[in-house]
Amino acid sequence: MTELDTVAWPVGPIRTERLVLRESEARDRAAFIELFSSSQVHTYLGGPQPRDELERTVPETPGRRPGHFVTELDGAMIGTVEVRRHEGERRDQVRPDTGEAELSYLFLPQAWGCGYAAEACTAALDWFAAACPGVPVVLYTQTANSRSMRLAAKLGFTELEKFHKWDAEQWMGVRAPAAPLAG
Repeated sequence: MTELDTVAWPVGPIRTERLVLRESEARDRAAFIELFSSSQVHTYLGGPQPRDELERTVPETPGRRPGHFVTELDGAMIGTVEVRRHEGERRDQVRPDTGEAELSYLFLPQAWGCGYAAEACTAALDWFAAACPGVPVVLYTQTANSRSMRLAAKLGFTELEKFHKWDAEQWMGVRAPAAPLAG
């Protein structure tokens, strides 16, 4: 059992200056299919999934799990952000026994370059820090993904290691948990 197992979920919407982070709804299904089938979105993620397969397999309300947020702008889904503990269940995780959480995100190409990913990830990381104090967060990306590398730096991730996997150089960064406030 992880800390997220004890957090009430879903949480109420998290509002930022421009965005709303919320639990997914049935109306988001088309945007999920667009995210998963986009060759631009999946350039560094092993390639897109076939749209016809996604139409058959994506549930009516996709992405419903603790720590997984739909990012909404002006009433429409533009991406997703997730902060999740893996507890060693991921076969490809470099450090499976550390109990770290992982930050992941996907945004539709029309939302790129506007600062939405940084805004949404910051809100999700703040929520996670309050829900699971003291737990470090890691982020994985390909070193060739310059946008993701810039976002990692902006969010305060520092390099933990580089490694070669999936025929490319991968980067793993860590964001240390915030120090407790002096009382």
